[in-house]
Amino acid sequence: MTAIEDSVALVTGGQRGIGKALVEHLLARGARKVYATAREPRPSDDPRIEPVFLDVTHNHSVTDLAEQAPDVDLVINNAGVLHPAPLLTGDLARVFATFDTNVYGPLRVAQAFAPVLARNGGGALVNIHSFLSWAAGSGAYGASKAALWSLTNTLRIELAGQHTQVVGVHLGFADTDMVAAIPTEKIAPADVARAVLDGVANGESEVLVDEVTRMFKAALAGPVENLTLPSLRR
Repeated sequence: MTAIEDSVALVTGGQRGIGKALVEHLLARGARKVYATAREPRPSDDPRIEPVFLDVTHNHSVTDLAEQAPDVDLVINNAGVLHPAPLLTGDLARVFATFDTNVYGPLRVAQAFAPVLARNGGGALVNIHSFLSWAAGSGAYGASKAALWSLTNTLRIELAGQHTQVVGVHLGFADTDMVAAIPTEKIAPADVARAVLDGVANGESEVLVDEVTRMFKAALAGPVENLTLPSLRR
């Protein structure tokens, strides 16, 4: 398990939505400093928050940040994109862009910050997935989150030797700008942040935030047809 109190955290996509809630809850639990990344970072009135530029699709941006933040002992990969892109008819450029941010982005961050975490005692790496890692029917986005889930499970093994806790987080739709147009029940970002940090503090490897996520995780043991999104079932 990783202590939140007195930690130095990095939250990608940390100035809006779930990322912003994570920053707030980290500080409420006693984090000493939080690097909150964005492509266009805004200044903060809280001296414990250090807004920093990060584009997870560019190697140099990620490696430069790792040099700028050598004191980090908790990394949360939260940044992501949602480009509606059917796999058969969608523009492949949008599919590639989805994977570049949602899969290769967290991997770039993990590679750059693994040595930082090791030097600081191991710490924790958290990747934000989705129930769509398991639910079929969301095109490139779901496929990217499935890939990230697999990536996280392998990183957990590869980082075990340096005592880094690796946590995969799955959740349904959260009430953020990214899914504002989707008419469905949504989770408050604060509830997501609370569940994530509870999981980190309790030493968990996987956090299932809500009931729809737990339902689809259980469905993995059954017929693949049960993994189709309810709105697409016939």
